[in-house]
Amino acid sequence: MVYTLSGVRFPTVPSVYKSNGFSSNGDRRNANISVFLKKHSLSRKILAEKSSYNSESRPSTIAASGKVLVPGIQSDSSSSSTDQFEFAETSPENSPASTDVDSSTMEHASQIKTENDDVEPSSDLTGSVEELDFASSLQLQEGGKLEESKTLNTSEETIIDESDRIRERGIPPPGLGQKIYEIDPLLTNYRQHLDYRYSQYKKLREAIDKYEGGLEAFSRGYERMGFTRSATGITYREWAPGAQSAALIGDFNNWDANADFMTRNEFGVWEIFLPNNVDGSPAIPHGSRVKIRMDTPSGVKDSIPAWINYSLQLPDEIPYNGIYYDPPEEERYIFQHPRPKKPKSVRIYESHIGMSSPEPKINSYVNFRDEVLPRIKKLGYNAVQIMAIQEHSYYASFGYHVTNFFAPSSRFGTPDDLKSLIDKAHELGIVVLMDIVHSHASNNTLDGLNMFDGTDSCYFHSGARGYHWMWDFRLFNYGNWEVLRYLLSNARWWLDEFKFDGFRFDGVTSMMCTHHGLSVGFTGNYEEYFGLATDVDAVVYLMLVNDLIHGLFPDAITIGEDVSGMPTFCVPVQDGGVGFDYRLHMAIADKWIELLKKRDEDWRVGDIVHTLTNRRWSEKCVSYAESHDQALVGDKTIAFWLMDKDMYDFMALDRPSTSLIDRGIALHKMIRLVTMGLGGEGYLNFMGNEFGHPEWIDFPRAEQHLSDGSVIPRNQFSYDKCRRRFDLGDAEYLRYRGLQEFDRAMQYLEDKYEFMTSEHQFISRKDEGDRMIVFEKGNLVFVFNFHWTKGYSDYRIGCLKPGKYKVALDSDDPLFGGFGRIDHNAEYFTFEGWYDDRPRSIMVYAPSRTAVVYALVDKEEEEEEEVAVVEEVVVEEE
Repeated sequence: MVYTLSGVRFPTVPSVYKSNGFSSNGDRRNANISVFLKKHSLSRKILAEKSSYNSESRPSTIAASGKVLVPGIQSDSSSSSTDQFEFAETSPENSPASTDVDSSTMEHASQIKTENDDVEPSSDLTGSVEELDFASSLQLQEGGKLEESKTLNTSEETIIDESDRIRERGIPPPGLGQKIYEIDPLLTNYRQHLDYRYSQYKKLREAIDKYEGGLEAFSRGYERMGFTRSATGITYREWAPGAQSAALIGDFNNWDANADFMTRNEFGVWEIFLPNNVDGSPAIPHGSRVKIRMDTPSGVKDSIPAWINYSLQLPDEIPYNGIYYDPPEEERYIFQHPRPKKPKSVRIYESHIGMSSPEPKINSYVNFRDEVLPRIKKLGYNAVQIMAIQEHSYYASFGYHVTNFFAPSSRFGTPDDLKSLIDKAHELGIVVLMDIVHSHASNNTLDGLNMFDGTDSCYFHSGARGYHWMWDFRLFNYGNWEVLRYLLSNARWWLDEFKFDGFRFDGVTSMMCTHHGLSVGFTGNYEEYFGLATDVDAVVYLMLVNDLIHGLFPDAITIGEDVSGMPTFCVPVQDGGVGFDYRLHMAIADKWIELLKKRDEDWRVGDIVHTLTNRRWSEKCVSYAESHDQALVGDKTIAFWLMDKDMYDFMALDRPSTSLIDRGIALHKMIRLVTMGLGGEGYLNFMGNEFGHPEWIDFPRAEQHLSDGSVIPRNQFSYDKCRRRFDLGDAEYLRYRGLQEFDRAMQYLEDKYEFMTSEHQFISRKDEGDRMIVFEKGNLVFVFNFHWTKGYSDYRIGCLKPGKYKVALDSDDPLFGGFGRIDHNAEYFTFEGWYDDRPRSIMVYAPSRTAVVYALVDKEEEEEEEVAVVEEVVVEEE
């Protein structure tokens, strides 16, 4: 076996659902084993965390249940693959290689079209009337009112049948792709490249329409590939063109490679149908371990099915096992709450399930749902971005060494636990984003996609092009038909099956550039983006996946992690762009780390403003002062850069502070607010950084030998630095509390004034001598004094709108760990006359190292204030 990273995989921690037991299936096989059976020796002994969210009582909405005929799959147990499918003609005039699709890179492997594609979905997919009535009566039994049950029905009309409604949506046809030249006339110099890129996208759309029935049908590969359940049995299909023979093995057949041989079609798809047992029970029990054994050019190989939706590491074993996950109806989670509306500005709380507990352990979906989501809601964030969801065998990879793309990580619980987490977030009005990895895959050969069929070209480029030498990843071949099916279906799977609301795509720069951005300093020269270094296949894939996501899920959000600054990145696909909603503004965090290594005296406010505002016109950005990258071992959080070891001894309020602590607390607040104010239309914070998390992230790990020859020593598999000390932010006797309250106030300021997306923005002052930054956003005026000693009385600042201003947010408020130098009852009236290129101005007090936001008081607010004053006077007189 090949493992590219040292270290032991750590115990998984799914919640254990109640089980009614399974059929022995003895008429077909003996010794059936399910890893979910408590009585068996292989039962899970690690973390049986019981859900308190009452997920067991909800009826199911899973499509492939034992009573459902899955649309697109024939139920005839005797049908062979040729009986069940109508394959596309392979004559030269009809083959994709003869179309205008790039035949040098496109491998059309399995043009599968099922006979039932046009059949109406089974009623079980949407929830029957009996199910709805059952859910309603359940609420009444629990003391609910009739009105509540009506609300439930309304909710179920929008959630249970969502998948069916999505199938009926048509993805708009490609546009002309020419608007990018109106948005940015400089792009006309690169029209040849951009028009070629768009033509490749259009040709792919046409080929998919011709051979697959459209992008919507193409993206439902999980309904045909992998394990699919019908009324009469289980069908398993796998694309492995390099295999010479294949057999399905597992607990259900005692791992007998001679028991269940698979047949291969002309496109390299292997298939087997397992009929139900005579008692009607499935041939493979829920929870059984399964693998595909293939005779390959590299020898006999057992692989986890590529489309597996659950993978598990058993005690005392290193490789993961594919798990046939098909729980009984009563144990499946049913979504109750509709998706929240797409927020005007996204305020993202970036998080990692495993390290989200204050305790040194691997946390669970259930605990995150019950303990962390309410915290996120209270802090004022409207979105949570969850890392490390796709199964990854190496915990310390932070989720980026993905082995099983369709399986949620079993370390944190079961797929149904994850669904209950997302549903709870939706109930709280929180959008759930997934940190998705489509830029690369784990190099593991036993539990990943690498060498899946014994060749290095299955799913990936062969040779050096398919290997990321620095990160030790395999790189997808985005010009391969089946790779497109796999990745597009994967994106849809998480949105449709689990109700995620969008993605943050990892490593997009690595995808778009053949040099992967390694040792390249992007200067903004357009030739860096539109030339031989561009991987057009990868860019076209990104266009396709954004087209798919926004076509089927109009409110979904896509964020691309791109450090290159590629033009057209956040322009809609139909206009010629790549199609992302937001670019992750990665340069900001790097700038703060650069500045924090210097003295305050060496900071330049103009440099700060330039970095924060240096983004492409009309392309939205998500800004952040620090993410998970800045907290990893080997780096430092902003708080640690600012306060260092003093954080361990001087953060208690009953102890005197130090100059280092005072400076750190003041600048920590200013850095976050100016980043949120000027950095983009969205904001991101990594969990714990809202209160200045004092320590770094260090996953439990063994010694690591890197490709450059360096060695990272082991940490004795400690979880001490792989957790979040939320107790520090909550402690009223610690200064962390003030930092957390300030972060909360920032979120509510944006919620009220929507300054991040305001069309009105003007930077009126960048004074290097005074160290002052002043800018307007909507009806707010932001005033930052970065000077380390000087405060300014009666400091004149320009503004646009006339009237009265009041303090809306003050970083020097004692509630936030400040010194209370600003009078919050003061009123600031405008003076007519130009100042700093503004038609009016106000006079303010700007203490050193403070940030104050002044809000224009409208007439309605003034009237409310007057009424409040009158009522207060009346109460006092009485």
